[in-house]
Amino acid sequence: MNPIVTVQDAVTAFADWIEPTTAELDAIESEMPAILADVDLLDAQIVTLDRAPTELDERRIRRARRRVLAARRDLVNRTVGASLPGGAA
Repeated sequence: MNPIVTVQDAVTAFADWIEPTTAELDAIESEMPAILADVDLLDAQIVTLDRAPTELDERRIRRARRRVLAARRDLVNRTVGASLPGGAA
């Protein structure tokens, strides 16, 4: 006979009253430029799913990729700079 076990932690982990912490909200806010750049890239790629990309579409995708790379670079530089004492590597 198998006992029935409750999973109270798993159930209460998704309760309505649990909100993100301030640290989690700050982390999301600091990553927002990279998130938005990823969304722009996805939008540019989605446009070309059902048709051959035009020259304008290709330029839009290239610009979006550059924005993604720049946003990720800036995020990494801010993260590394904040975690190193003295501000130098």
